Amino acid sequence: MGVLNVTPDSFSDGGNFFAGQKAIERGLAMAAEGADIVDVGGESTRPGAEPVAAEEELRRVIPVIEELRAKIEIPISIDTSKSDVARAAIRAGASIVNDVTGGRGDEGMLPLVAKTNSAFIIMHMQGTPRTMQNQPRYADVVSEIADFFLQQYTRAIGCNIDPMAIAFDPGIGFGKTLDHNLELLAHLEQVRVHERPLVIGVSRKSFLAKLIDSPDRGDRLAPAVALTSLLRTRGADVFRVHDVKENVSALRASEAILRRAG
Repeated sequence: MGVLNVTPDSFSDGGNFFAGQKAIERGLAMAAEGADIVDVGGESTRPGAEPVAAEEELRRVIPVIEELRAKIEIPISIDTSKSDVARAAIRAGASIVNDVTGGRGDEGMLPLVAKTNSAFIIMHMQGTPRTMQNQPRYADVVSEIADFFLQQYTRAIGCNIDPMAIAFDPGIGFGKTLDHNLELLAHLEQVRVHERPLVIGVSRKSFLAKLIDSPDRGDRLAPAVALTSLLRTRGADVFRVHDVKENVSALRASEAILRRAG
């Protein structure tokens, strides 16, 4: 899943693809590099980020989704917590809703996903992007997120969302410390619900800098690619990445070995 931030302030590439044409070109490049999904977002969810009005979010993402839908065949995902934005994105050609609130941020989201027969990614986040890294606390981060996933899965099924169209993202870095992130990544299978896919996003995140003790953002690529390969063997199904080419190559190498191992 290639991350396409149509924002001026996302944590790693804010502004790089804010202009519509640049965003479209980047989306096309991701598809050419081997992305299976392009995930388009118009609101930054970096730590400390302020909310964006729905009108502005729509202005940013809809033209990009429409143009990509006309030029690529792979699924397009809309990264939003607003049902109005999701509705317009689906009309424009998106078929997946990737919601950082897991369906809690807008009471209209789950009914919309069900009505449109869209796929739905339920992500966990403690707090909001503005507050989530203010001393996040858990008694047991793995069991609490597993419980949250089961709760939201039950809600989604109750709204008539197809269970086969649901995936889960533990939200690495979204209201978690370094230790929380590592605990989740080490015990992925414990948060899986009803054999549904697990989506993992570690790409360019700040916890990688802490792991390798480097403040240089350019140094985060190697550990991210290493985790892509490792986590594929530990149950991750979908990888949300900025650097598509490098991660696709890593996955192809990993898959070749996994096939031989049976």
